[in-house]
Amino acid sequence: MTTRRLHLNAFLLNVGHHEAAWRHPGAEPSRITDLRHFQELARTAERGKLDSLFLADGLALWNDVRHGAAGGLEPLTLLSALAAVTERIGLIATVSTTYNEPFHVARKFASLDHLSGGRAGWNIVTSASEAEAENFGRARPAHADRYARADEFLEVAKKLWDSWEDDAVVADRVGGRYADPDKIHAVDHHGGYFRVRGPLTSPRSPQGHPLLVQAGSSEDGKAFAARHAEAVFTAQQTLAEAREFYADLKSRVAAHGRGPDEVKILPGISPIIGGTEEEARRLERELNELIIPEYGLRQLAGILGHDLSDYPLDGPLPDLPPVADGQQSRFTLVTDLAKRDKLTIRELLGRLAGGRGHRVVAGTPEQIADELQGWFLAGAADGFNIMPPLLPSGLADFVDHVVPELQARDLFRTDYEGHTLREHYGLPRPAVRTGTSAGTSAGTSAGTRTGTSAGTSAGTRAEARLAVAS
Repeated sequence: MTTRRLHLNAFLLNVGHHEAAWRHPGAEPSRITDLRHFQELARTAERGKLDSLFLADGLALWNDVRHGAAGGLEPLTLLSALAAVTERIGLIATVSTTYNEPFHVARKFASLDHLSGGRAGWNIVTSASEAEAENFGRARPAHADRYARADEFLEVAKKLWDSWEDDAVVADRVGGRYADPDKIHAVDHHGGYFRVRGPLTSPRSPQGHPLLVQAGSSEDGKAFAARHAEAVFTAQQTLAEAREFYADLKSRVAAHGRGPDEVKILPGISPIIGGTEEEARRLERELNELIIPEYGLRQLAGILGHDLSDYPLDGPLPDLPPVADGQQSRFTLVTDLAKRDKLTIRELLGRLAGGRGHRVVAGTPEQIADELQGWFLAGAADGFNIMPPLLPSGLADFVDHVVPELQARDLFRTDYEGHTLREHYGLPRPAVRTGTSAGTSAGTSAGTRTGTSAGTSAGTRAEARLAVAS
């Protein structure tokens, strides 16, 4: 028996995480933009009492449209619709800090948190690809610069979420007074990347701030997570690597004066589930036989930053120089995997097809539960980012067969104990930070970022309050 329990997130991706899932008879690729498909998945995940569901996003087409399921729905729009058909499960959307503005993003997440009754989460990404930059007519920023902008972006968003105090809305009908302007504050942020006056245009939301999630495992990514993240989605192939990452990140969190339980680490896992191990292996073979090597090579080129089409598929992965501004942590994971297991390029494509570098495990519900329990108890994870290879069947199999096994082992809840996403993850609601305009976060040089002003003139603040009250 244990009082510590797993946190489980359902990562919903089109019709499954296996790159050939759309070709399988059990998938319906036409449903990638069908609201009913995602409503069914959300209800299934909530039936399993999962902490949250998560939607990835990119600002350019991820895939070769000839051979891969491409396109999809914008996450915040979709999650707003899913909020209407669910009651307890958390709703996490991916939004980039590189090609958005803090005011827009803070407002949208506050709205989702209100609409869902406190179930919003933000997966913070910095958009690494050239194609994304080209869609905005910009050069791709350097890796460190992306994270410096993200750092300040998040500080501005937090200030905006705190610009309304919890009791700012008084709704005094008799006195004719809707809100107390003394409890609604301009943020007056002046930094290296942003100048934002504030306040936000909506009252403080049920959670105060959405749950903050991060998925980068580079040095910059881990530093950012240690300062800000409350949940981390990560990818490791071995227990030793996962334990090393877990210990490293928890120590970085402590260096920022945060407790280790303030950040939940959730490695990704793609479970291929069968009534017997042979049934699971058969499904794995069915999916892998549908792989199109040309497609896999293009995906691999996106990760490694190098075109491998001129190399023999049955030869080893060549020695490649590391990428400077792309997916640094994923580059390291993939090249280490190929070297450690002595994989040919063809074999590497097969290993990556199921989870793009995340661990793929095929077996019975009991065997899948054994894997999760082993990592959880060995200090490698606080929970898992569940990535079904085939949807909707893979999620239903996990909920109907693996979750009961975890519950029987007292490793997972049998019912929700709270209503908000923060309560599911055992995290407190942030208190309003007043008077936060005295500075900005670290991330760029002092010469570039002067910090926000300690205050504005009384006349300016009066104008801000009048604007809110009117």
